[in-house]
Amino acid sequence: MAIEITDANFAELVEKSDKPVLVDFWAEWCGPCRQVGPIVEELSKEYEGKALIGKLDVDSNPNVAMKFGIRSIPTLLFFKGGQMVDRQVGLVPKSVLEGKLKAQL
Repeated sequence: MAIEITDANFAELVEKSDKPVLVDFWAEWCGPCRQVGPIVEELSKEYEGKALIGKLDVDSNPNVAMKFGIRSIPTLLFFKGGQMVDRQVGLVPKSVLEGKLKAQL
């Protein structure tokens, strides 16, 4: 299951992670976000132990969203070694997200 990432735990979970991290920036009211949600959940199960997969609600956690210039959601950011290495904006097929995630392993 994807973990909940917040302004408060972002540094600990994402920036200090020794595994690649995928963060789904989303909001409850966003239709495309609700469509990408099940894909993110599938990836979290498939990559358990290999990568950290999390979701960050932009309405509840505006600081991290501002830090990374999130203007459209869903936006999925990929981190490696605490640094953002890739970004995907908008709804895309699972294969696209999986390819970007595999590139960080």
